[in-house]
Amino acid sequence: MEALEREIKELLISALNLEDMRPEDIDAEQALFVEGLGLDSIDALELGLALQKRYGVSMTADSEETRRHFASVRALAQFVGAARMPA
Repeated sequence: MEALEREIKELLISALNLEDMRPEDIDAEQALFVEGLGLDSIDALELGLALQKRYGVSMTADSEETRRHFASVRALAQFVGAARMPA
């Protein structure tokens, strides 16, 4: 899971052009929106597209479940990890 968290941090940095950040700067438990990293709804769309392209996962734009997945890098890693598991 740690490797996946690092991948998602790297994806976050590249997808959102956070050039002054490194994966080590992002706490896996840190909130992504408002406080924490301070991302906004445009960032959420870009990150969602990047996750879909990279991992083939899809999310409903405005669902409570999606909000939970986007809570932190760790929550995203758990979602992606579960989605990639063979059924």
